[in-house]
Amino acid sequence: MIDWSASPSPNRTAALERLAGVDPAKYARTRNFLDGAVTGLSPYFTHGLLTLREVLIALLRREPLAVDHKLVYEFGWREFFRHAWSHEGQGILRSLHPGPLPDDAYATELPFDIRRATTGVPVIDQAVGTLYRTGNLHNHARMWLASYVVHMRKVHWRVGADWLVAHLLDGDLASNHLSWQWVAGTGSHKPYLFNADNVARYAPSAWHSGGSVMDRSYEELERIARGERSLHNRSAPADLFDWEGQAEPTLLSSPPPELSLRTPSGAAAQHLQGRDVWLVHPWALRAAPPGLPRETLVIGVYPREHFQLWPWPEARWRWVDTAMAELTTERWWVDASELAAALGGAASVRSVADPHVAHWLEPLARLDKEPTLFAPVAQRCRSFSQWWKRATRGAENAEDLLRLI
Repeated sequence: MIDWSASPSPNRTAALERLAGVDPAKYARTRNFLDGAVTGLSPYFTHGLLTLREVLIALLRREPLAVDHKLVYEFGWREFFRHAWSHEGQGILRSLHPGPLPDDAYATELPFDIRRATTGVPVIDQAVGTLYRTGNLHNHARMWLASYVVHMRKVHWRVGADWLVAHLLDGDLASNHLSWQWVAGTGSHKPYLFNADNVARYAPSAWHSGGSVMDRSYEELERIARGERSLHNRSAPADLFDWEGQAEPTLLSSPPPELSLRTPSGAAAQHLQGRDVWLVHPWALRAAPPGLPRETLVIGVYPREHFQLWPWPEARWRWVDTAMAELTTERWWVDASELAAALGGAASVRSVADPHVAHWLEPLARLDKEPTLFAPVAQRCRSFSQWWKRATRGAENAEDLLRLI
């Protein structure tokens, strides 16, 4: 069981240790329970310390897995979201199709009581408190939180998605924002709803929400989500939970000064003149590949433009930079023009492609493709089931996936 009170260690050794503890059978049986045997690998996937492909290879060395095993299926969702992002681009930040209500029926600010974890709904207040304290949140809790924000409080999914991704250690724009769209019904055929009975089945007692606004039938929740009935608050009994609220961690659009990142100067450009460079960025925290020239310089980069749009809490800055510092000789806080000037005289520049930063790095570097697990699907698939059918065609077991690419 993952200890959600502690952040995973930011290095590949810790990632491999966590991978060694993954039990696919227990995962399949218990993954929906907040104390279930989930993998805890998501931060390592998001920041590139592990790839889906190498994880599946490691698991198959221990035991065979069916192609539709629950764990393989979840790997598929991650690649499906990247598939959608590759086709939609910035479109994933807008409603893919109409939801239960028009976009303008939803609020454009997150209510204060949600931000402070003082809604009086234990499942929501526990989820927000856990998020702020740890930067982690079980996927089931993410779905409950998103459903409550959108369907019960009528806040636009984009507002909630932007807030959540900012505080998650594993925050990934495709997985996060498209998951919110799935819950909202703008990326799926119907809104995702939950009630107090569902929470009682899968969460510890402190999360149980009987007597709250979530203690309703699914039929009533459906009517509320579709605007056919107004929500009348039912306060949870005071003795069900003890919660004084949580201060939201400050989001930083520039790195904490103690990280000692520097901006390259003219001297840096002279130093790189005629040299080979491998760039490490926050979504590819891995060692340089074999075969690079012997004297290749390994430099970490944080694109300033990205963080002006998508700031991080201090804890995530520190986590990522700890991993990056182990891999690089220097780390830069840099905008696109500064990076272009510094790298202009380099003999070669390589890095790893990732859509969070590709549009800044593509003009400057040769980008290696991220290793994928599933066969590429050229045509945009509007549903996971459609994509899954095409991506796994010809695979009789999980091992076959490794041969389809």
